[in-house]
Amino acid sequence: MIRAFPTVLKRLSSILFPLSLFGFLSLTGCHTLSPPKNLPHTPQEAALISPDYCLTMKDGARIPLRLYSSTDSPIPHAVILALHGFGDSRDAWETLAPTITSQHMLIVAPDLRGFGQAPPQPASPTQQVHDVLEELDWAHHKWPHTPIYLMGESMGGAIALLVASQPQPAPTDTIPFIQGTILLAPAVMDIGQPWRAILSTWSFFSPHMTLDGRAVPGRPRIATHNIKALRRLYFDPLTRHNSTVEALDALVTVMQRASTQIHNVKTPMLVMTGTNDQFVPVSKTELLFKKLPPHVRRDVIAGGYHLLSRNQDEVPPDIISWILTPTKFLPSGGDIRAIEWAETAQ
Repeated sequence: MIRAFPTVLKRLSSILFPLSLFGFLSLTGCHTLSPPKNLPHTPQEAALISPDYCLTMKDGARIPLRLYSSTDSPIPHAVILALHGFGDSRDAWETLAPTITSQHMLIVAPDLRGFGQAPPQPASPTQQVHDVLEELDWAHHKWPHTPIYLMGESMGGAIALLVASQPQPAPTDTIPFIQGTILLAPAVMDIGQPWRAILSTWSFFSPHMTLDGRAVPGRPRIATHNIKALRRLYFDPLTRHNSTVEALDALVTVMQRASTQIHNVKTPMLVMTGTNDQFVPVSKTELLFKKLPPHVRRDVIAGGYHLLSRNQDEVPPDIISWILTPTKFLPSGGDIRAIEWAETAQ
């Protein structure tokens, strides 16, 4: 019976797992296999950018931070703590950063646990929230008179939503603990049963089993139209090119936990999604938009793919506009498009 269990598990996963979870494994579909050394690439594409700072957490873990800043403004007008997606790293914001930092805003980008050069063990949603709260507290002490924003993409968006749904600490020097939250293509959803139980069981018995994009059936999915950024993501030494069952289970857990907290969002919020997102199902984004509180701004980027962090045209101007003039219409027209999208979905 014990010898037969792996075979039974393999059959169950081959039949049921694709129906619910293969899409999320393929969130790293653009970088699923370790890049062959003989593939031509530039030194810049494979550059390892050292962290600007390493933050020691309360449990002793060391979290690397990359700071994207403007060279002509020593004191930022706003600080954005940016949380990357599954398989990504602190380098995720290289495309958006030049436009955003040109407005004298600073991006603080940590490696999340399990990714980049952070501790390799996947973290629970509770641990992830604690980490972000510690990072926000650090940012407030370093820039005490500057508004602090929280931004997250995909998995990072789910974590950011969880943080934004927490009771906010008292304002520091009349500045809110979180001035606002920005979600890019957030992976916020409940995959339901029995799929959740199957994955939890699989993770319990084979937590370190390695998974990669070769297991993903169907046509290839496009993560971004930005080929330059896609190549950088592929060759970046910080990119995670495979996953484990344990890490995938942690991803699904944070997505599910975030889906239960949508209505509890307590900060001003901008939620962005792309009309060409091939990873987060449209039905899940529609449900998210319906459940979000009325004060949350919805932004639908025409032609946008899942990795909105690699969209250098519409996304940075919308983020800047929302931070500087939150009551005005967004430059991309995405807020108007979101209203039309909601009416069509009804």
